[in-house]
Amino acid sequence: MLATTGWTAVHRPEAGTPPRAAALAAWAVARIDGRAVPPADAPVRTVARFFAGLDGAQRARLTTGYPLVVGNLDGTPAHLRYEANRISLERAEGIEQERAHDVALTPADRATALRRAHRFASLADPGRQILTFDPTGGGLVAEVFGDLDRARRVSVIVPGVDTDAVTFERTQRRLTAPAGMARSLYEAERAAAPDSATAVIAWAGYTAPTGVGVDAATGRLAVQGAARLRSLAAALPGDAGVALFCHSYGSVVCGVAAHELPRRVTDVVVAGSPGMRAGNVTELHTNARVWAMRDEGDWIEDVPHLELGGLGHGADPVSPEFGARVLSSAGAKSHTGYFEPGTTSLDNFARIGTGAFGSVACVGDGDDCRRGISGTEGD
Repeated sequence: MLATTGWTAVHRPEAGTPPRAAALAAWAVARIDGRAVPPADAPVRTVARFFAGLDGAQRARLTTGYPLVVGNLDGTPAHLRYEANRISLERAEGIEQERAHDVALTPADRATALRRAHRFASLADPGRQILTFDPTGGGLVAEVFGDLDRARRVSVIVPGVDTDAVTFERTQRRLTAPAGMARSLYEAERAAAPDSATAVIAWAGYTAPTGVGVDAATGRLAVQGAARLRSLAAALPGDAGVALFCHSYGSVVCGVAAHELPRRVTDVVVAGSPGMRAGNVTELHTNARVWAMRDEGDWIEDVPHLELGGLGHGADPVSPEFGARVLSSAGAKSHTGYFEPGTTSLDNFARIGTGAFGSVACVGDGDDCRRGISGTEGD
């Protein structure tokens, strides 16, 4: 089975087909007790019906035999994805450990492999709920905090540049990484509404730009990320309302995705945004409420908010002309401080995440951002 799914190949540029691609090729011809499996790009409902029709033993065989597919297959029960991704992470760690001791590689490549091995080992901890894992390239990861199946509201963190599997979490400056952001928000939501059933997803499920270069100034990677984000939102279990919290370049991804987001996405919140590739909220063509905030010391304020010849991301979301509901970010420091405990920015995120819209703090002393809404939605 391991040979079939491609895990026996050492993952290096000259090694040929990466494990994920090999797994997809094997899945395309796979059968379970004579029954064909759904395509890897099948609709969510098709995948859900397929797994609902399997018994426990059949599910286990697919999970252990094709973890890199099952762990990333929208429509698959969450607990199966967690188990599949734990298996994939353990196998990926072994591959990277082998590369870390391969004298044929450069010292820099061996050091990178060792960092990846350490990260994969951390993510594979049995107590973690990894919803997405793909080791290809820099790697894609998504982690769930809380009970996704029982949640009445789900918050999704969409991060910005320099996000990959290695930077998904950090020991130092942990709140600048997706996992730290999500844990901080989940704890804030639990404190704000302890009786509410909520979950938070740290979603590094797209290829983010590296550094502030051409990729960060264009929408190419945002378009690819938007398709993945829409798929995630549509595939979440149950009928929970969803709020997107989009930081920096992540707000570009959310802006591109906005017009095709499922109706269950009730709120899109952008922080430290370079723009959403739209001139105003109307141009986003979304039914979701659009919220925006920016700290006074955030360097993103100095980025030109325009779009010309494909460069730039359009109007400033916190400008009055854009038409977003502008939130206070008091207490946040610079571009990466929005998820710090004790800040008004994190408090506002938690209130939106739990549906307590009537108590959010608007920028300044007014209540403009609460116009037309009040009270609490959800559980």
